Amino acid sequence: MNLHEYQGKQLLRFFDVPVAMGILVENAKEAISAARKIEESTGVSTWAVKAQVHAGGRGKGGGVKIAKSLDEVEAHATDIIGMRLVTPQTSAEGKLVRKVLVEQGIYYPGENDPEEFYMSLLMDRESSRNVIVYSPRGGMNIEEVAAETPEQIFTEVIDPVAGIQPFQCRRIAFNLGLKGDAFKNMLKFIPRLVKAYLETDASLVEINPLFKTSDNRILVVDTKMTIDDNSLFRHPDIVEMRDVQEEDPMEVEAGKHDLNYVKLDGNVGCMVNGAGLAMATMDIIKLSGGEPANFLDVGGSANAQRVEAAFRIILQDPGVEAILVNIFGGIVRCDRVARGIVDACENIGDIRVPIIVRLQGTNAEEAKQIIDDSGLEVQSAILLKDAASLVTRAMK
Repeated sequence: MNLHEYQGKQLLRFFDVPVAMGILVENAKEAISAARKIEESTGVSTWAVKAQVHAGGRGKGGGVKIAKSLDEVEAHATDIIGMRLVTPQTSAEGKLVRKVLVEQGIYYPGENDPEEFYMSLLMDRESSRNVIVYSPRGGMNIEEVAAETPEQIFTEVIDPVAGIQPFQCRRIAFNLGLKGDAFKNMLKFIPRLVKAYLETDASLVEINPLFKTSDNRILVVDTKMTIDDNSLFRHPDIVEMRDVQEEDPMEVEAGKHDLNYVKLDGNVGCMVNGAGLAMATMDIIKLSGGEPANFLDVGGSANAQRVEAAFRIILQDPGVEAILVNIFGGIVRCDRVARGIVDACENIGDIRVPIIVRLQGTNAEEAKQIIDDSGLEVQSAILLKDAASLVTRAMK
């Protein structure tokens, strides 16, 4: 589950992680009031007005602007709220901005030069350990840093039993080139950040930039936070942060029916039971000359209601030119799945794309007979290669 920037900062603040002061607003009038409160609290009279959408690269799309006066705060808030923000991580249509975060300016006079760093926490699949990835070159695309100067990317592996150790915190601070009070503040910052990551069951906490101010404070300026969906039953407070308006409508609808659905950019919709079979099915679609339009796992109990819901969701995608149903009947009998497919097609009606159904496992022959006798324009197969051939024919 993805969180907005302001929500991620709210969670980090709960764990005493230093975060730049900001106030969420929904219109220009609220933005001016928020800017005044921030100035009263921090003494800083510059602000950042930041679009709150589930996408990175907001600054490149005009979704983050610096204001040096209250008039500019009002103007920026007016411009950003209601815009469709297009970034490298959105579609060409962009995302509608419904609210902005008015945040304190981080560049202000002081004895030291401010600096921007990069830091993230995530699971490293190779080591099966959580890791801290960091770089002294923050505030830019970390992918470019990794490609052009890989020596500027550092990692620290967190022991699952011992946790993050003081010597590791010192090494991170050294590699970031910190000293004096900034060094000491970083030693306090890292354990708090790790605690926030672990106790919220996050799968990613990315901070870019992580900022050293001119008075040597360490601040989270921008953050991206993702929570493991499998842990949400433990965090009802985080569940309440879910913003379905930022999610794909079809994925939201699939969730209502306990379907695992991810929209892709292809032309062949696929419906399967089991994630492994889904991956194999997507490979077959590509080998047959098509591109997967989605990942959709109906699970082990593929009853008629779930199959019908899956069909309706796939058919909402205008890019779908054919549908491949690939079900293995282990726990569920193939003939029951076939009956569910026939019922779903009859209830939906007027399905104008080819449907290829491959059922294998318990009662597969009976299932094929049910589909063949249904009178519907549904092509059936038992072998995977036969299903692939039918997909190729449908594509032509």
